[in-house]
Amino acid sequence: MFSSTLPCTRTTPWSLPALPRWLRPTQELRIDVQSPSATPQSDELESLYKRLHRRRDALFGASVLALPLPGLRVYCREADGEFYLYVEDVQAQCLAGYTVFNRLVEVDRRADALVRAPHSKYAKSYQRHGIATALYRWALGHGVCLLSGARQSPAAHALWHKLAQDDRLFHVAVHHKRLHYLGPQVSPDVLDDLHTRLLLLGQGWDLERFAGATQMQGVELMSLAPG
Repeated sequence: MFSSTLPCTRTTPWSLPALPRWLRPTQELRIDVQSPSATPQSDELESLYKRLHRRRDALFGASVLALPLPGLRVYCREADGEFYLYVEDVQAQCLAGYTVFNRLVEVDRRADALVRAPHSKYAKSYQRHGIATALYRWALGHGVCLLSGARQSPAAHALWHKLAQDDRLFHVAVHHKRLHYLGPQVSPDVLDDLHTRLLLLGQGWDLERFAGATQMQGVELMSLAPG
């Protein structure tokens, strides 16, 4: 389980085995056209950049992450269990964008202790440069499990499947604040249901342990799958 006081300056090492190969997803979640809201306005980024460097502001003094992003500095701020990561272009003295790991109102307290929904906004010139990938991997490396939204942009969809190369991605459904395991493949009708989501397990978690901690239903069906 990750902590809401997750340190922002170190990475927790894990060496647990990957999930069985049969858990690799082969189908795609609903993909929507890229929303304009995914690209922040320049004045929004300028305002956030000034706040990061303005004394007495809530953003001033945020922790700095050590991430493999040359020329970029990543600030981390935690508030009420949510993590806000701001990416600064040091040489250009501007904010490239940000990623937020939000809590989800649609899950119960057990899942709320483990899962966060990531949302990213980056200026166009900083998109497709691996920034969000590095930040998502930081969260996963600290044991945060990531739950997708009901719909994904093509870029977000590609990112999730890139992160799934270690076999930790599968489908779940969210009903009445409970998670239900759907497996690596689902029917087209289930895939199109807005309750269907993608789940990436953070390091330190396997499927059985996660199901036990969240009381996710349907994992007992794993024993019927070939492996």
